Amino acid sequence: MKSFLLAVLLAVSVLYVRAQEILQIGAPLPKGDIKMKDVSGNLVSLNDIKTGNGLLVMFSCNTCPYVRANQGRTREICQYAMEKSIGVILLNSNEGTRGDGDSYADMQAYAKEQGYKWSYAVDSHNELADAFGANRTPECFLFDATGKLLYHGAIDNGPADPATVTRAHLKEALNEMLAGKPVSVKESRSVGCNIKRKG
Repeated sequence: MKSFLLAVLLAVSVLYVRAQEILQIGAPLPKGDIKMKDVSGNLVSLNDIKTGNGLLVMFSCNTCPYVRANQGRTREICQYAMEKSIGVILLNSNEGTRGDGDSYADMQAYAKEQGYKWSYAVDSHNELADAFGANRTPECFLFDATGKLLYHGAIDNGPADPATVTRAHLKEALNEMLAGKPVSVKESRSVGCNIKRKG
């Protein structure tokens, strides 16, 4: 009984620490120089992808039902950001399922199937997910040209059903950033699958 209670307390404390480490609005881009392998076979870093207009980082995967349900919206917002000359990268941090649907080969096939025109890279050992405090897929982080975090959260307010969307949080944040205005909604709740950290 004591060992069970100890395990529960340890799990709660780990979750608490992880929650405390979520990247705060206004924080600088973390781990910008770490090279990651994207589906094209190239090694890229966040600093490589970031442009003079900013950077959109989205934690994603191949297997989460929420990611799959949001694919149309993911493609739309990523394409929109690229049209506005904002760098875009999707990161797969699911180290725990690399052999079960989130392998590099699976990522390549999924990116081709979805018609990705932006980097989709392996976040080895959850290094970037841990640095960002990311816990969900999909989960979005928008940085300005200086590398300052302006928005963190969901693509919109209807992740389970596009018919319920009344506000496109990420697109609004992106437009406000480009217009030089303060981002009116800086954070929203990401709804999706847990990132599958190994162990």
